[in-house]
Amino acid sequence: MSELYDLLIIGAGPAGLTASIYAQRAGLNTLVLERLSPGGQILLSEKIENYPGFPRAIPTQRLMEQMQRQAENLGMKMVLEEATKIKVKNEEKIIYTSSGERYRTLSVIIATGCVTSKLGVEGEEEFTGRGVSYCATCDAPFFKDQDVVMVGGGNSAVEEALYLTKFAKKVYLVHRRGMLRAEKILQERVLKNSKIEVVWNSVISQIYGEKKVKGVKLRNLKTGRTKDLPCEGVFIFVGLKPNTEFLQGLLDLDEKGFIKTDENLQTNIEGIFACGDVRKNLLKQVIVACGEGAEAAFMAKRYLEKVKRVEYYQ
Repeated sequence: MSELYDLLIIGAGPAGLTASIYAQRAGLNTLVLERLSPGGQILLSEKIENYPGFPRAIPTQRLMEQMQRQAENLGMKMVLEEATKIKVKNEEKIIYTSSGERYRTLSVIIATGCVTSKLGVEGEEEFTGRGVSYCATCDAPFFKDQDVVMVGGGNSAVEEALYLTKFAKKVYLVHRRGMLRAEKILQERVLKNSKIEVVWNSVISQIYGEKKVKGVKLRNLKTGRTKDLPCEGVFIFVGLKPNTEFLQGLLDLDEKGFIKTDENLQTNIEGIFACGDVRKNLLKQVIVACGEGAEAAFMAKRYLEKVKRVEYYQ
């Protein structure tokens, strides 16, 4: 634990990798911690079609590989470890990890992103991996010519429902409201797709089966009536849960666990910044995460200039 870093970035998704790129360009002695592998939650989607500079949809795997390669070409140092705790001692921050390592740094950028929320209904845990999935891109090929259910109404759920039609015989899109929340262009694609049937104003109350999923019980929120819907798979995209458990009691979080910051991405602790999906913001998109990653690195640089009384150049 002898080396003192200028900046430690926790998370290597779009926000964290962009922050690393800008930090390296600014000449900051930086370390990136990532608990799994670089890329983040966006890798659960097959492709991205609204990232500027690409007239056609680009595979998300390729986009994130290019971001990682760009950061590495600038000298990014990364360690695959999970941050479990942060302690603040004057101007120094100490990052504890699951392996028992500790890292010292003057500033921190939290870019840990989110994970998909769960329904919390009977059978969900029991059949996870046996018909229940949170990643259509990963598991869709296992449901070729079968009937599946997709739960959700946002961009991710709609995009994944469309992807499922490449494999499944029928996709039931279950949404608790009377209209989808996804972008209009995605809504139009769903409503025109003959393989997709939208089940409005309904929720899943139970997932059942034997060794594998056999069906779900649906409850109509307007009538209160329940019915069985036979299916072989259930895909769940009902929201995001921020990866902030290790920050409880340290940073100010909102009621859902997202990190509160000021307009400069500064948290309630000076020298600790947050960016991307883990932050309380209005739009969870790759382009937003990248922009915030760049800004967080810039603000960390300004903070370090004050602390170290050294001027950095981009």
